[in-house]
Amino acid sequence: MGLAILRSRAQIGVAAPPVAIEIFLSGGLPKFNVVGMAETAVRESKDRVRGAIMSSGFKFPQERITVNLGPADMKKTGGRFDLAVALGILSASHQVPDKDFEQFEFYGELALNGELRRIPGALPAAIKAADAGRPIIVPALNGTEAALADGEVYTARSLLEVTAMLRDFKNSRHKKPLAPSGEMSGPVSGPDLAEVRGQQFAKRALEVAAAGAHNILFIGPPGTGKSMLAQRLPQLLPVMRNEEAIETAAVESVLGHAIDPCTLYKRPFRAPHHTASAVALVGGGSDPRPGEISRAHNGVLFLDELAEFSRHVLEVLREPVESGRITISRANGQADYPASFQLVAAMNPCPCGYHGDKRGDCRCSAEVVQRYRGKISGPLLDRIDIHIQVNRPSVELLRPDAPKGEPSKQVAKRIRVAREIQFERAGKTNAALNSTELEKFVRADKASYALLERAAEKLALSARAYQRIQRVARTIADLAGDESVRASHMAEALSMRQLDRGNI
Repeated sequence: MGLAILRSRAQIGVAAPPVAIEIFLSGGLPKFNVVGMAETAVRESKDRVRGAIMSSGFKFPQERITVNLGPADMKKTGGRFDLAVALGILSASHQVPDKDFEQFEFYGELALNGELRRIPGALPAAIKAADAGRPIIVPALNGTEAALADGEVYTARSLLEVTAMLRDFKNSRHKKPLAPSGEMSGPVSGPDLAEVRGQQFAKRALEVAAAGAHNILFIGPPGTGKSMLAQRLPQLLPVMRNEEAIETAAVESVLGHAIDPCTLYKRPFRAPHHTASAVALVGGGSDPRPGEISRAHNGVLFLDELAEFSRHVLEVLREPVESGRITISRANGQADYPASFQLVAAMNPCPCGYHGDKRGDCRCSAEVVQRYRGKISGPLLDRIDIHIQVNRPSVELLRPDAPKGEPSKQVAKRIRVAREIQFERAGKTNAALNSTELEKFVRADKASYALLERAAEKLALSARAYQRIQRVARTIADLAGDESVRASHMAEALSMRQLDRGNI
């Protein structure tokens, strides 16, 4: 008869609630029971644990084994508890000492030969363990991501290696994996903005959107450079701050993806195809997993051919665009994921693509054009700060010897300065300012407000559009280095909401 208690954590979204693993050995016919709302993969751990214990040279006790995963009313998934269960059995059967169990948290899926395999969600668990002041033992393949939490992390490749560590813990302290620094990311490389010929107004709009993290929509005929502009946005954005990088990495960790320290601080750029489902975009499934909007957290979500997406798919974006989070609810529970992304979209003005283009022959009737644009609802369009027309560039600009525009590095410097002003002033980008902060930080003069009010009356702007124009104007002023928003800044912000005027 014996009892052992170990610590671990479950995975629910990006949360990592604590789990107490209690192993009780008692007399009676040999049996292995796992209780505590364990799903299939957890219940199957008994076969993996038995094989790993015997392959590691230990004796598997021929007693009645009861494993309780508490709290009993919280769902437990995956093979992350295998290591803790195996150690608990070895402790309860007096084959390994348990004097150091209380201070540790254990994670790892066991192979039948005793090797430790990677588990998903190691980073969120390591963050919570660090907050609690407890060291953790994880598989070697999870060591780098777990070390990002800045807690005390020990890695092992097998059950036998863990038991050796615990037998003489003070003398066998493993070196903690080094957490990557910001310099490891290096400069963001990719296509250069100078490669886009002409389109000065569109480039300016992209610069403003990047500086303030504003959502932007490009609309225009095929081949005018809409997608080219969007694909060059990552090169304009500053690298992520440490807390942003950890939040974004936690989403990838939950999905079980390896985290590359060399790209840790680079902002994600996700571009799902227009055939993507609502679940693929926002997340879901019976065991809710993050979707594209969560994988784009602190980065960019690019929706090319926006009007080709299903209207239902686009409508699910309305709440996360506003709140920066997504809650996925199912009958057996719910999961919360971060989804603070910058939305960048591109679309044609009509099904054939040439409505309003002087050089194209549009074959679409007014009704067809209206139905096509109607796929993007008013409430969703209202949440996009900037929407501009991208016209066809002149043929002269396409010549090989035609002058190129500003390179991405030069534009990125201005954007970085503008972002620093915003964070120094409010601790966030202008796009994230709430109503109270907007009133405090816009600092517009009377002429600016008079211009905005006249435009709001004439164009019948909603209150949301009214505020978003102020945010864009604040960003334009920051790029210019002005403390106050002037009428010229407000006029430029109004010029970047072209769909409000219905002239595209």
